[in-house]
Amino acid sequence: MSKRTLILCGTVSTLLLTAAHAPTALVPHGDFLSRSTEPVHNELDSTAVERLSAAYAPASAPRSESAAPPTSVDAETLWLARAIYSETKRPHEQELVAWVVRNRVDTGYRGSTTYREAVLDPYQFSAFNPGSSKRSLLTSLKPDTPLPRWQQALWVARYVRHAEPVYRPFSIETRHFCSKRSMKDRRAPYWAEGTRFVSLDAQQYTVDEERFRFFKQIL
Repeated sequence: MSKRTLILCGTVSTLLLTAAHAPTALVPHGDFLSRSTEPVHNELDSTAVERLSAAYAPASAPRSESAAPPTSVDAETLWLARAIYSETKRPHEQELVAWVVRNRVDTGYRGSTTYREAVLDPYQFSAFNPGSSKRSLLTSLKPDTPLPRWQQALWVARYVRHAEPVYRPFSIETRHFCSKRSMKDRRAPYWAEGTRFVSLDAQQYTVDEERFRFFKQIL
């Protein structure tokens, strides 16, 4: 297991411990309630911040900046953070989902040339579908919203958006993912049954295939 993976595992553990000992804010949006309930704090636990900084802070950033959550981000990074937060609260999964979104923007998939366009593209990211009860909540999230795993998503989004292409975990043609756990009452898309499943480097990423599978070259 790589050093990066160990850092991320530690971050998840820290966030779970924080959640177990903190008051929570319930999000009144049906199924989204169980996935978005989390402790309300003005900032992440210091240990979680250190681990997120080690994994995701820009290498060129001054120490004072890399050790602080990214509360000042541009609109495009904010849209990317909203997208990955809507899909998962685990940092390594958020990173992979973020690369899928970036791949869509970088290739102009379905005509999307900005992160806002990619995220709001109808029927691509379910939480942002027209009429979704989750959409208004997610689009209202700001950099200073006091939810630890949302702040974590900002770290991840900033990293992926500005990372060099060499750090892509899969090819630029990987622009789709499927989560079986979130589709219990729905039929999986046709392409999820095909042969274009992407294998991840097990040394870098450990992902339960029931939670996420990634696919390439889907038109």
